[in-house]
Amino acid sequence: MESNNKILEIKSRILDFFLSSSNLTQAKFLTMLQSILKEELKAKSVTVTMEEFSPIYDQLKVRELGAVYQKTLETEGSDFGYINLPLYGDKDFLGAVELQFTSSLPLSLESFDELSKELSTIFQQYSQYIHTRFEEKQYEELYKVTSKFHSSMRVEGILTEIIEILRNTYEDFSYLLLLTSDNDDLQHLPVKKLDFDDSNISAMNAYVTGEVQLENCIRDRRTYIYVPIKGEQGIYGVLQIISLDSFNLPEKELKFITLLANATGTALENAQLYEQSKQVISDLQLINETSHQLNSNLRLQEVTAYMIKKIMHFFEAKEAAFVLYKSGGTEVLPGSTEFFQQEDIGIYLSQMQDYVYSDGEPLFIGDLRVHERLSNLPFCSCMIIPMHASNGIKGACVVTHTLPYFFSFEQFKLLQSLIHHSTLAFSNSMLREELEKYVITDYLTKLYSRKYLDEKIKKSMKHDSYGTFILLDIDDFKRVNDTFGHQIGDTILMQVASIINASIRETDIGARWGGEELAIYLPKIDLALGEHIAGRIIKKIEEQTSPAVTVSCGLSFWKKGLNDSARDLFHRADFALLKAKDLGKNQLCIESEEYCG
Repeated sequence: MESNNKILEIKSRILDFFLSSSNLTQAKFLTMLQSILKEELKAKSVTVTMEEFSPIYDQLKVRELGAVYQKTLETEGSDFGYINLPLYGDKDFLGAVELQFTSSLPLSLESFDELSKELSTIFQQYSQYIHTRFEEKQYEELYKVTSKFHSSMRVEGILTEIIEILRNTYEDFSYLLLLTSDNDDLQHLPVKKLDFDDSNISAMNAYVTGEVQLENCIRDRRTYIYVPIKGEQGIYGVLQIISLDSFNLPEKELKFITLLANATGTALENAQLYEQSKQVISDLQLINETSHQLNSNLRLQEVTAYMIKKIMHFFEAKEAAFVLYKSGGTEVLPGSTEFFQQEDIGIYLSQMQDYVYSDGEPLFIGDLRVHERLSNLPFCSCMIIPMHASNGIKGACVVTHTLPYFFSFEQFKLLQSLIHHSTLAFSNSMLREELEKYVITDYLTKLYSRKYLDEKIKKSMKHDSYGTFILLDIDDFKRVNDTFGHQIGDTILMQVASIINASIRETDIGARWGGEELAIYLPKIDLALGEHIAGRIIKKIEEQTSPAVTVSCGLSFWKKGLNDSARDLFHRADFALLKAKDLGKNQLCIESEEYCG
C-alpha cells in the first residue's frame, strides 16, 4: 500500500508540473523529473536517457536492459543499489531511467515495475505534447523564414537567416553551408566552397543524388548529416550538420531540416535569377545604348574610341584594340589602348590573325601561358572576337587582362553580341570615309582633287600666317604618250604622284591640277624651305621614274598682311611654271623672272 501511495505521489507531482508550466521544454521536463524522483525515492542520482535524442552508445546500453533491472555492487565496504526503469510507448522503445541508492531500495521490484509503466504513460503524453509544440514552433519558424526569403534577393541575408534559425532550433549542433558558388564576401558566416573531389564522399553523394546522407562516427562520437540545398532548377550546395556526442535526429526533424534546406535552395535560386535578370537588363542596355550611339554617323576613329571606352569600363580590361587585317599587313585603329600602339605590335597581331582566321572561331582563354600558339603574348586572360565586314574587310576585337581567368564566360558572350551589333557601324564608317576620300581624290593618281585643294588653301590663308604653292608639269608628256602609249603615260603619272606623296608631310596636300599638271600646297612653309622641297622633288622624279621623265615647276608664296588670294597664288605659280618651260624645262621658277633657278 505504501509503495502505491509513493507512486501516486510521484505521478501527482509530475502532472501538477505539467499543468503549472506555460512553456514546457524538454530540458525543463527532464530536470523536473529527475528532481521529483530523486526527492521522493531518496535516490543518490537519477539519469534519464531518451532514445531519439540520445548518443548512439547510450541507446545500445538502454536497449540491452529491456526491463526493470537491479544489481548491487560493493564499493569500499558499502552497498548501493542500481535500478534501471525502461520506458516504452505503444510500439516503440522510448528510453530509460537509471536510479542509484546508497541505502536499501525504497520500493520492491514489483513496485519499480509499476513505476516504469506509469512513467512510460507519462512519457508518451509528454512526447506527444512536446512534439506537437516543437512542430508548431518549427513550422512557424519555417513560415517566417520563407516569408523573409521571398522578400529578400540578397544571398547574404538568405544564408544568415537559415544559420540563425538552425542555431535557435537545434542549439547543440554545428552547421556548415557547402555552396557551389564563390562567396568570398561571406567569411563571417559558416560558408565554404563545395569542392568537387573525393575528400568528402557523403557531401558529394548528397549533391549528386539530391538525397540526405548520414555518416555515423562512433569512434569520434559524432554524427554527420548532409542535406542537399535544392531549388526548382538545380542543387546549389549541401547543408552539413555535425552533432556533438553522436546524437541521432528523428525522422521528423530531418524532414523539417530538409524543408528548410529546400526553401533556402529556392530562395538562392530566386536571388540568382534576380541577379541574372539584372545583368541581362544591364547587358541589353549596353547593347541598345551602343547601337544607338554607333548609328549616329560617327567617323571611324570616333566609333573605335567609343567602343574601347565601353569595353574598358564594362569588362574592366587592361588593354583593348580593334585591328584590321589587310593584304599589306595589320592596322590598329586609332582609339585602341597604348599597348597596341607599339611599333612591334605587328608580331603579336599576326599570331592572333593566324589563330582566329585559321579556326574561324572567337577565342576565349583564361591563361595564355599554357596556350600552344599564343603563349608568348604578354597577357593571361584574352578574348578575341573576329569581325567580318560586309565589304570583305576582316578584323578583330582584342580584349586582355594580366590576371589569369579574369573574364567570365558570360562576359565573353556579351562581348560577342556587342561586336556583332557594332560591326555594321564599323563597316559603314569605313565605307563612308572611303566614299569621302573617293570624292576628294583623283582615281588614277590617288592625289587630292583640285576642288579639295582650293578649299584647303582658302582655309589656310584664313588661319595660318604663310604658305607655299608649287605647280608641276610633266615635260613633253604628249611625246611620252605617243611613244609608249597612254597606258605607260598613266603609269608615269602614278609614279610622279607616288614620289610627291612620299616627299611631303601628312598636313601637306598633293593634288592633280589637270591633265599632266600636278600641284602641292605646303601650309606654314616659308619660301626658302618650299624652294628646297620643290628642288628635291624635281631631282627624285628625274631619277626614279621609268621611263625617265622631267618636270617643270612654278612656285608662289603668300604671307599675312598682304592683299592676297588663292586665285592670285595660282596665277603667280602658273606664270612661274611658264617661265620654267620657256627657260628649257626640268627646272623651277618662283613667281617672277629674277627667281628662276
